[in-house]
Amino acid sequence: MPREIWKGAILFGLVQIPVSLYPAEQSEELSFTMLDRRDLQPVGYKRYNKGTGAEVPFDQIVKGYELDDGRYVTLEKEDFKKANVEATQTVEIVGFVDGKEIAPYFFESPYFLAPGKHGEKGYALLREVLDRTGKVAVANVVIRTRQHIAVVYAFDKYLILDTLRYANELRDPRQLKVPDSLKDANVKPNELTMAERLIDDMAIKWDPAQYHDTYRDDLLEMIHEKAQGKVREVPKARHAKEADVIDFASLLEKSLKARRGGTAAAANDEDEEGAPQRAAPRKRAAAKATRRKATASKGGAHRRAA
Repeated sequence: MPREIWKGAILFGLVQIPVSLYPAEQSEELSFTMLDRRDLQPVGYKRYNKGTGAEVPFDQIVKGYELDDGRYVTLEKEDFKKANVEATQTVEIVGFVDGKEIAPYFFESPYFLAPGKHGEKGYALLREVLDRTGKVAVANVVIRTRQHIAVVYAFDKYLILDTLRYANELRDPRQLKVPDSLKDANVKPNELTMAERLIDDMAIKWDPAQYHDTYRDDLLEMIHEKAQGKVREVPKARHAKEADVIDFASLLEKSLKARRGGTAAAANDEDEEGAPQRAAPRKRAAAKATRRKATASKGGAHRRAA
């Protein structure tokens, strides 16, 4: 687990549950170094005093808030806690709502909550009551230097805290032109029926371990190829064919037949001009998957060596 962000307590009525907060996300994004194209030397950035031009050591940098008259008020690390000690060390529950009431686009960043010393009983109690009622706790929490509205919910045997975006941080979707109804979009009953059948046929069990960033694998594979002097040609991108009227009924029917025929590739058996497209052989797909695994292993070994 990563280092805890802070230790504090969940305030639940008069109940206090000691907890520790941990980040739940970890980045797998590839790291790139900025280089000078002329000699491939790393490009550095300096923190400098804009008055004197002299470089400023990191331990001499302090945060400052600019007042209207141009003066600055400096803030040390402890000042952020002094502003409101309780707010910076608590998850203050303000109420409970049905989780379905919160639109997914409000969710921002997940964190794990773990019980602190003597917090096991309260942790288990809150987790169980949230699970039984199907509710989520709406709470206020300060993380680093900013207050967030957040939700606490039970998942498996854990309590998860997910920060939410404030309503004023989201753009108003009413600016978008979207159909108000199926009738406005000219959706026919048979198209709706076939779309529902296709969704039923494509229903799967959610397993997050099955998914990963395949573009990252492809990019890392290309990087190793370039390191060996190999140069790839840029493939021609395919674009969807524009049409005034799209025959959804025909496309849905083809998709359903392809699913039931055992090959989804048949649903895409024609290109933009109507020419048949041959599905990639399974051997080729298996070979690519093997290369990806080997590339990922090389990347992991490279990172460990670094």
